[in-house]
This record gives sequence, C-alpha cells and structure tokens, in this order.
Amino acid sequence: MTSARPKSSRTDKLQRLFELAAGQAGYFTAAQVRELGYSARSVVHHVTAGHVERLSRGFYRLVGVPASAHEDIVAAWLKLARRAVVSHDTALALYDLAPSRSHEIHLTLPRKYRPRTPQSASTVALHTTTVPLRRDEVTNRFGVQITSPARTIADIADIGADPSVVIEAIGRAVATGLVSPNELRTAVKRRSARVRQLVARAIQEVGLRA
Repeated sequence: MTSARPKSSRTDKLQRLFELAAGQAGYFTAAQVRELGYSARSVVHHVTAGHVERLSRGFYRLVGVPASAHEDIVAAWLKLARRAVVSHDTALALYDLAPSRSHEIHLTLPRKYRPRTPQSASTVALHTTTVPLRRDEVTNRFGVQITSPARTIADIADIGADPSVVIEAIGRAVATGLVSPNELRTAVKRRSARVRQLVARAIQEVGLRA
C-alpha cells in the first residue's frame, strides 16, 4: 500500500510562486497559480493582504519583485496565455541585433488562437501563422518564448523591413555566433525570391568583411 503524497506546505507554495514570478518580471496568470495549487480564494486573500497586485482579470504581479527592463514584453506575452512567441522587431531588439524601430510589441501566434476581441493594449502587434513554428525556431530569453535568431531575421526580411536593417542584423548575428550562414539559408529556403536574395547578399557582405 502506497502512502498518499504529502500536500505542499504554504511555505513551499509561496516559494514556488516567487520563483515563477521572478522569472517572469513578477507577473503570473490565474492558470499558472492554479497549477501551483492555489485556489481562487487563496489568490484573493493574497491580493487583499497586499502580497499580490491584480492587474486585470486573471492577471497578477507579485509585489516586491524588482522591475525588469523588458517587463512590458513579458506581460504582453503572458496575457496571450503563453500561446504566442515574441517575434519580428521586438525579438530583433532583444537579441541586440538592431534598435527597436517600433513602439509596438510584436508577437506571433497560431491563427486559431487570435483573440476575437481587440487587444486592450494598442501597443501589441499580432502576427498569425497557420504553420506551427518548429522546435528549432523557438527559444527562451528574458523569461519569454521568442523566435530563434534565424527565424527572426527571416520574418523581418519577409515583411519588407529596410534591407540595411536586415543586412546589419545578419552581420551582428553571424559575428557574435548567434546564427550561422547555413542556418540563415535554411530559414529562408521557403520564403520569397526577394527574401532569399537579400539574405544571400547579406551573407556575402559579411564574408567580404571577415
């Protein structure tokens, strides 16, 4: 006869909540705390006690967690239930491959999960896809899921970004070892001829500077 698994103590749950929130700039969702064993009543208690700040329905921030330079990005990502990935200009800036040229936070998610109502935050730009991102096209950075360097560059080239931005980003990515020329060629293999030619030109320029 096996013994029942002991329940987590209040201290253990608080520790797990702190670890979760600390890795997400202090933010967390109702779904996440349910997974940690918190009931809705427990969350209300912590809000009333001043341990937790309720920001919107089902969305919270743990009081006392230091502010993060990228917390607006983390918050936008979490509000979409982690179904999205940070992408395009925002991902490019997080990799330090180019300064952000947009005041919007760019996220990509499957088309079937696109919100039916407009985003409350007008600073969020949503891109949708019908083809699921492969595992090698997504990584983790600053507590969020983000498109890989190669996928990010392919995406910004695809939406018609200034060619000089794409070329500069490729130069930085290759020079710092974030991505290899072969990875870039693979990332754009199924993109338009314009995108493939731009990336090939950038790779050639990087080789000439090396």
